Amino acid sequence: MDLPKGVSTGWEPIIDIIGAKEAFYQNHKECNDRNAIKFLLVGSHNSSSILNSMWLARENARTVRDVIPRAVWEGVNSLYHYVKENQNEGLGKRGRFGYLKHVIEQAHLIFGALDATINHDIGYRFIRFGSILERADMTTRILDVRSASLIESDVNRPFENIQWISVLRSLSAYQMYRQQMGIRVRREDVLEFMLHNEVFPRSVLFCLTELEAVIKPIPNSEQLNSTFVQARKKLTHANVRKLKNGELHKFIDDIQIELAEVHSKLAKLYFLK
Repeated sequence: MDLPKGVSTGWEPIIDIIGAKEAFYQNHKECNDRNAIKFLLVGSHNSSSILNSMWLARENARTVRDVIPRAVWEGVNSLYHYVKENQNEGLGKRGRFGYLKHVIEQAHLIFGALDATINHDIGYRFIRFGSILERADMTTRILDVRSASLIESDVNRPFENIQWISVLRSLSAYQMYRQQMGIRVRREDVLEFMLHNEVFPRSVLFCLTELEAVIKPIPNSEQLNSTFVQARKKLTHANVRKLKNGELHKFIDDIQIELAEVHSKLAKLYFLK
């Protein structure tokens, strides 16, 4: 609403963030409000839609009901039915905010219940590892896609801080950024905070450090150490404040490749034998 009249960043960047642009255009000609929202919330051709994600979460939880806390299963099951039965609220402009807010809040409650009531054994460590790996990946995706879609013409330069505030809010990072980096929101400071911060849970460096700590007590985890060391070294030695446009995209792309390698090595080491 604060951008110049007639200027909009559009819906396509959100489709890009989840890596579903090809799937979207196979079934839609135009990336407008209606098509994008339906695709993201309940799209049957989108494996990352909220409805499909909740269905998969429910099926996974159902198969291990005997080893997860009852409150976790009930929370997942309840949220799945809410998403499915109230999808018209999410698709409409009037009810969309409340619908999405409820989904976010319930997801946080489920994670909180899981963390507080399940045994913190090897199984929990794999759950934790997966959630942190996904968080690091989404942070890099949001930074990459959102920074590429920012309006960078001289005419709209005064509005650049508004757009970077939007990036921070996409990562639930705005308040913590202001607490640590100050009131001014600038491109270089946002990149520094989201890539190099050691205490914010969604920064990439924090995630890499946490991944190594979570997996360390599990047998044979030392085989993953070289990947963590290489990724963290590349990240900390880079002057991320000076990365712009193509340079930033390539740097983030390299991080995502290393995160994918961590996932692949973990799968081969523990699950694909």
